[in-house]
Amino acid sequence: MDLVIGPLDLPAHVDEALAVQAVAFGLGPDEVAVRRQIVLRHMTNPGARAFGATTSEGRLVGFVYGMPNDRTHWWSTVVQPYLRAEHNEHWLDESFVITELHVHPAYQNRGAGRALITQITDTATEPRSILSAIDTESTARALYRSLGYQDLARRVLFPSAPRPYAVMGAPLPLLRRE
Repeated sequence: MDLVIGPLDLPAHVDEALAVQAVAFGLGPDEVAVRRQIVLRHMTNPGARAFGATTSEGRLVGFVYGMPNDRTHWWSTVVQPYLRAEHNEHWLDESFVITELHVHPAYQNRGAGRALITQITDTATEPRSILSAIDTESTARALYRSLGYQDLARRVLFPSAPRPYAVMGAPLPLLRRE
């Protein structure tokens, strides 16, 4: 991989990061504008941090951000009943949440996503990590499984999301197999 992975000042690079997310996730300008405000708000939370993947020319082509979970945050309040139904509600405690992880399609399948998620979770003091991903078999879900994540709840419905999600969790540190 010819990318540099390292800490990212996400508020300073939010527009570059969201441009990557827009291409990787198929977002329109209105969705990007909403997500911009969400990202900037998230980055004010205690313990929130981000890592980026940049080319040798300094172009941001991937990013991840997350924070220690707080049960009062919107995401936790949405997933909590689904986790409770599967007897996995305890995963909301002492967990580091991967809020977003996106790699530009031209740079996918080169190890950037794996490097980003392992770098950020290596900085966590929590004993486990949780995240949500679209509930389909995908390269992203395969990556998460290879790192030790397993399904904690499936068919999770977020307001205004067109597709159901799965909540996944893994003990930290993440597995290092390819």
